[in-house]
Amino acid sequence: LAVGMAVGMALLVLLAADAAAPVKNSLLDICMDAKHHKREPGPEGKLHEQCSPWKDKACCTANTSLEAHKDQSNLYNFNWNHCGVMPPKCKRHFIQDTCLYECSPNLGPWIDQVDSSWRRERILHVPLCKEDCEEWWEDCKDALTCKENWHKGWNWATGTNRCPWGSMCRPFSEVFPRPKDLCEKIWSHSYKYSPARRGSGLCIQMWFDPAQGNPNVAVARYYAGKKRSCPAQGEDVAPARDHAVHALPRSVLALLPPALVLLPAGAGGCGTPRV
Repeated sequence: LAVGMAVGMALLVLLAADAAAPVKNSLLDICMDAKHHKREPGPEGKLHEQCSPWKDKACCTANTSLEAHKDQSNLYNFNWNHCGVMPPKCKRHFIQDTCLYECSPNLGPWIDQVDSSWRRERILHVPLCKEDCEEWWEDCKDALTCKENWHKGWNWATGTNRCPWGSMCRPFSEVFPRPKDLCEKIWSHSYKYSPARRGSGLCIQMWFDPAQGNPNVAVARYYAGKKRSCPAQGEDVAPARDHAVHALPRSVLALLPPALVLLPAGAGGCGTPRV
């Protein structure tokens, strides 16, 4: 019995050490495999205006940051003014959205594989801070658009996006009744409306003051750790502590209390995230 207890205590120490180990960097400081992204993040001498906060560690080039500010850029031949001129206060959010997508190295936990002619990876369900979604909606509610999902379904006959035949230009507030609708639907669920607020460490900010540091670094680290400890159901990955238990010799397992051997994979914090 004493031997079993000693081994049990040793295993608990092992599990605690594993939980405290640094998160594997495969989800941190990386760039998407997409049309204009660099292979890996690095410093840029200067990024244009609203993309400038990422200049110390960016997945975009200076030229990409410049194109992100144009009404119709060479990045994707996409025209913001497809239903008349988009108000500057609204366009500012779309430029910030483009800068985050093209430049941020902190979106790794939400990168998803896609089969597309212009990219092999995308972002999916990035938890965007409550204020970012609400301010985006507030500043764009009176702007006009003809589509809910801007990723697909456009008329590209002229080489740039035009409203599909038969569609009508309507205020954003009609197409997207709530901030949640705008954030989640406009780019095929690239973003998820988060109830968490800026500074909580639980949501991604679309823009930040570089003088205060990049708050998205800590957010990415939190979700990367969560993904590592609590992989999505169906993934062929086991939590590290599960590996620790089953890697032990059978003779040692036989000495452990059944509660330790049968420790559920979800034990230790895989429940609903705090908000």
